[in-house]
Amino acid sequence: MIQEDISLKQYNTFGIKAKAKRFATFSSKAELSEILNQRNNDELLILGGGSNLLLTKDFDGFAIRNEIKGFEVVSEDNNTVSIKVGSGEVWHEFVLRCIDNNYGGVENLSLIPGSVGASPMQNIGAYGVEIKDVFIELEAYHIETGKVKVFSHKECRFGYRESVFKRELKGEYIIVSVTYRLTKNKHQIKASYGAILSELENNQIDSPTIKDISNAVITIRSSKLPDPKEIGNAGSFFKNPVVEKSILEKIQENYENVPNYPAPNGLVKLAAGWLIEQAGWKGKTFGNYGVHKKQALVLVNYSDCTGENILNLSTQIIEDVKDRFGITLEREVNIV
Repeated sequence: MIQEDISLKQYNTFGIKAKAKRFATFSSKAELSEILNQRNNDELLILGGGSNLLLTKDFDGFAIRNEIKGFEVVSEDNNTVSIKVGSGEVWHEFVLRCIDNNYGGVENLSLIPGSVGASPMQNIGAYGVEIKDVFIELEAYHIETGKVKVFSHKECRFGYRESVFKRELKGEYIIVSVTYRLTKNKHQIKASYGAILSELENNQIDSPTIKDISNAVITIRSSKLPDPKEIGNAGSFFKNPVVEKSILEKIQENYENVPNYPAPNGLVKLAAGWLIEQAGWKGKTFGNYGVHKKQALVLVNYSDCTGENILNLSTQIIEDVKDRFGITLEREVNIV
């Protein structure tokens, strides 16, 4: 059913008050096709979990929300299992279901907000793991023709928080399912990245299971990141910049211990949160919005701020970091 003049506040984790001219949900490819037949040339806004979205104004178009469910074992052998998942599934609930079944590979990605369909779009990653590490293929609905295409790993052109769906094919497809290959035994435990090892040591865990890793990640993320149900936010607002070594060396002249990580092609990845914190923005508040006190990467809506407030704040941060360090931060959140 298509509704008109609908508030999108509950459909974006920033909790921004904005309306859509028209709104509908779909839970299958058939429903999606039926809805798009009534598009009437309106601009489309595809909603999933709403965790990677900043609404800066009312949307004068057709907002459609993906609610396609499903968790299907499509193949397995002694060591691995391939799971086809509906793109409207909640990502963290999918991760927990995998752990309950002793399927390994996504435990480091626990508590990441959003839907399964968003995972390949932005190649989500955390604590040394990215979606591309477990991805097999996805099905996507072509908006103009109504045809469903299967995209292989190679065709998705994964990069750091990137895929073909954020660049060349942006706005052309709606992802309807994603298939992952996970381990059933001999799991590759990745515990050395970030604070996971410290958390395990605090709990006197020497031989962690995938559930132990998941629990550690949940504890770490919960301690640093605000719950969107309590404080409006979209998680990490900025990407970690990947730069030439010469830029790192210049920063090290004044900040010897700047966090940095190896990146492909001889480049280095810097921590955007560290850059923002060094520039003095961490914990700053401006009435009913600001920068989170525990994580400088997170911009927050404390109480009914506007999307423009958040956007303007992000612009000020980008300009300040560029002036101080010669690095232009890139927003990870989609601006509408």
